[in-house]
Amino acid sequence: MENMDEIVIIGAGLAAVTAAESLREEGFVGELTMIGKERHRPYERPPLSKEFLAGQQPIDDAYLFGADWFTDHDVRLRSGVTATALDLDAGRIGLDSGEWLGFDAAILATGAEPRVLELPGVERAHLLRTIEDAQRLRRAIEAGRRMVIVGGGWIGLEVAAVARAAGLEVVLIEQGPLPLQQVLGERVARYVADLHLRHGVDVRTGTAVEEILDDGERVTGVRATDETLPADIVVMAVGATPRTGLAESAGLPVGDGVEVDERLRTADERIFAVGDIAAASNTLLETRLRVEHWDNARRQGELVGKTVLGGTAVYDWAPYFFTDQFEFSMEYVGHGSPDDEVEIRGDLDAHEFIAYWMGGDGQLTAAMNVGIWDVNDTLRSMIGTRVDRTELTDLR
Repeated sequence: MENMDEIVIIGAGLAAVTAAESLREEGFVGELTMIGKERHRPYERPPLSKEFLAGQQPIDDAYLFGADWFTDHDVRLRSGVTATALDLDAGRIGLDSGEWLGFDAAILATGAEPRVLELPGVERAHLLRTIEDAQRLRRAIEAGRRMVIVGGGWIGLEVAAVARAAGLEVVLIEQGPLPLQQVLGERVARYVADLHLRHGVDVRTGTAVEEILDDGERVTGVRATDETLPADIVVMAVGATPRTGLAESAGLPVGDGVEVDERLRTADERIFAVGDIAAASNTLLETRLRVEHWDNARRQGELVGKTVLGGTAVYDWAPYFFTDQFEFSMEYVGHGSPDDEVEIRGDLDAHEFIAYWMGGDGQLTAAMNVGIWDVNDTLRSMIGTRVDRTELTDLR
């Protein structure tokens, strides 16, 4: 796009601020505005369920840039402001203050919000998405004794690890057969579940929470499918929902997220989407992906700064994330399917192995390394290629 004077970024998370940085690095000198619902300047979310929650890192370390960065880069950060309307015909964005901002291009980076089950008493459950959420949960962990976590995804498992390290009794409730089985498949999901069981987490599978109980002042437990479990802390960790309302109201195509092409463009050439809300065409894996992880937000932010200004780079990398649970850290790259075959190389009992996910056509769709380091670049380069499983190793 040429002759742009005004670009508005709706959102103020990692993808948004990286997009702003990329636009300036690519030579955009016009007016650049970032609209953020939260009153904080942009910060990273991974520490909220890891180091900060465990009391190992001050919250100030999570901020991406100092306040002076926005002044130095001539980025107008509007914190505590919500975009309420996207008027494509007039080329303007409505704010909750009643103000309207014009734009030549707009980047949607509104992120996701925690999914909340409709249960009696659910308002007493902790969520974990914002700094305030993490601060409340950290205080609860410091004062609590028993925790029930609803949901066995990555956030739920990380919170379980932190709570057990703090000495709490922890029950993790997963409605499916194993935590993360839909992501990792049965064999690796069993490894993760066993890791938590060995560290004292009571993992309950194939069950559901029906009610969060209280005594009128505080949580006392949860009523599950077959029993009542005592608790003074309940954490709701059942995934996240992309904030696509603005795009939907503007008539942009929305499926699992805001649908964009390999250059992160929506059906309107002036509107782009990045991060947790973007359901983007990935040229490496030849599919549409919506990825809720740090690395993807950062890299899509860098990419959109180029494509908004007419660059031809595309979304061609394998998604990546990492997790810390107890004394173990794991890295995962790619996008596997629960139907993929899993090949393990290394020693699961020693917590030193690489898991490879193989599609039906012999294509490597994903890989996860546990206890084996400095191999991620090699694994990244293998994703999307056809490999001979007899030649797979643990890369040591």
